[in-house]
Amino acid sequence: ALLDRVGNDHLERIMGAATRMNGMIDALLALSRLSTQPLQSVEVDLSAMARQVIEELRQQAPERQVEVQIAEGLRASGDPALLRIVLDNLIGNAWKFSARADAPAIRVGCREGEGGESVFYVADNGAGFDMTYADKLFKAFQRLHTAAEFEGTGIGLATVHRIITRHGGRVWAQSAPGQGATFLCTLKGGATQEPEEQPHPAG
Repeated sequence: ALLDRVGNDHLERIMGAATRMNGMIDALLALSRLSTQPLQSVEVDLSAMARQVIEELRQQAPERQVEVQIAEGLRASGDPALLRIVLDNLIGNAWKFSARADAPAIRVGCREGEGGESVFYVADNGAGFDMTYADKLFKAFQRLHTAAEFEGTGIGLATVHRIITRHGGRVWAQSAPGQGATFLCTLKGGATQEPEEQPHPAG
């Protein structure tokens, strides 16, 4: 017998839920592999890598007008494939959560932290979040915005946390609702900026 409209709606919801579950399972498997795969340690040009991420985001959404500033000379020692995942997630989040800002802007740079350590950061002027719930950020499937507001698997920041931890560093966030968010991290191998270089808009 043919399904009626209600039956079709139920079937579509079931199929959608199954697809989301498969995505979550794949994300969890990828997250678990981060703890076991060998870790490379080479010098990585984070500035060039960040520009690549932005270019791909622009290609995916050419209608978006986002002001982007990426500091030159950002370098780190680490695994290039894993650090690319970090940038994909942090810059991707900044791109996503700034979508509703009047004039979306993203900044990628490095600043001096406590004790003189170099702190790499990705900042946006988007939705932001309440710091009361910041402890949930880096746990798998803990979301501070609903899937209806902003899509995602809920695994990205947990992945970032695991990668940065494996590199001997730490990651944290600063934000307020409606005032954007800044994600910061340190790397044991160092994330530094060459002297006398100024941020410039990404091409």
